[in-house]
Amino acid sequence: QVQLVESGGGLVQPGGSLRLSCTASGRTFSAYSVGWWRQPPGLEREFVAVISWVGGTTRYAGFVQDRFTISRDTAKNTVYLQLNSLKPEDTAVYYCATSPSGGFYTYEYRDWGQGTQVTVSS
Repeated sequence: QVQLVESGGGLVQPGGSLRLSCTASGRTFSAYSVGWWRQPPGLEREFVAVISWVGGTTRYAGFVQDRFTISRDTAKNTVYLQLNSLKPEDTAVYYCATSPSGGFYTYEYRDWGQGTQVTVSS
């Protein structure tokens, strides 16, 4: 089993940027995909982006609209989510998780981190 730790969240003004990190311990991401999800206050968890560990293929949710970028550093066993042009509606707890399939549904994801809070407010 892999342990995932997210970091990089915080309070940012609208239009600002943050970079979230997801680091694995226990084993490497290996052949899995790594996804970022978020859960806004009072709402269900929703898919944000996913990257395949082998090859680096990426997919994004429609609401991202080129504002977010997912990337990986294989040497550091870390996946990043760059958040730009942040809006108040991006306020959520952001989670990373591993998946053998890299799909859009929560049941496809196995190991989850504890989440990192992103708050966008003036």
